[in-house]
Amino acid sequence: MADPTNMPRTQRLIYRAPRLGIDYWVLDDALPQPQAVRERLLQRTDWTLGAPYRAESWPGMRAQPALLPEELAGIETWVLQQTGRRKLFRAASGSANARLSHNCVQVVAAHEARSSPHTDSRTLCRYAGVLYLTPDGPPQAGTTFYRMRLADGSLGGNTIPSRYANLVETLGTRFVAPDLFVPEVSVDYRFNRLLLYRADLIHSATAYFGKALDERRMAAVFFWMAN
Repeated sequence: MADPTNMPRTQRLIYRAPRLGIDYWVLDDALPQPQAVRERLLQRTDWTLGAPYRAESWPGMRAQPALLPEELAGIETWVLQQTGRRKLFRAASGSANARLSHNCVQVVAAHEARSSPHTDSRTLCRYAGVLYLTPDGPPQAGTTFYRMRLADGSLGGNTIPSRYANLVETLGTRFVAPDLFVPEVSVDYRFNRLLLYRADLIHSATAYFGKALDERRMAAVFFWMAN
């Protein structure tokens, strides 16, 4: 059998049509008191800046933790029920990065970023989640799953093979053509909606919005290993 690492990098991806309830899950009304959580987060003063202000892979600004232990416990109970897993935990290897990103609130204005298809690292998580926390946010600013467009115009894969940790490692570069990825499935932005998904799917925030702090796209993000 030919060594798969010798094939063109854009052909290394696997295609698996994203299926609701198998590859991604949606929970509306995820928190019992979402407005109180949002108001608490807006009062924070310990924000860390990302792109375009610093050389970070994530945009806007963020702070940690987003949810209190009892709030997070309810979310994780639902994640276990949906995935059929027995336990959620954070990765032992690379745990410093996992601690920085798990249960973070991230706020991004319209001018600070655009969609950026990627996968999350297999070494840090199996599942990822995003909880939308801006009331009346535009539906088209949710999350989109993508496929790759091959050189001949046909559509390729959307999932990284298990031998690679993330999309950058699979493709061998962080810099790709802007039309390399094609939207396939989008989940609308809705206040207090939780989207859970397999972290090896190519995905991105569909769009960002707002200017003032209380108008921007706010989301809590989560990254879990599981067994």
